[in-house]
Amino acid sequence: MPTKQNPAKLNPLQLRTLTLLQAIARIPGASNRLPDGDIVISQFPHAHGDHFHLGNATVASRDATGLENQAVWNALGRKGMIKAEWPHQIALTPQGQNYDTGLADEILHQSSH
Repeated sequence: MPTKQNPAKLNPLQLRTLTLLQAIARIPGASNRLPDGDIVISQFPHAHGDHFHLGNATVASRDATGLENQAVWNALGRKGMIKAEWPHQIALTPQGQNYDTGLADEILHQSSH
């Protein structure tokens, strides 16, 4: 039986935010892995104009509004995707790291610069 798409029933903003947190967690120097498997995000991207860069990907600023939204952090925390202390600290749990949002190809536009 195929895996159900979006079994945690995340809304579109929560899905976009989780996709970005997963991408940030893979950038060297932007996060730290803890012994329990959580990944603490230590650096958020800074937008310039209508976009920002995550590694070699370009992301539209409109897709990142959840990174600075307390309600999104709270919802992702309730669903076990992150552990957070708004607005000071956010850690991606193993569940959040492995959740297939289905949006990476849609919002992480690969760039050569």
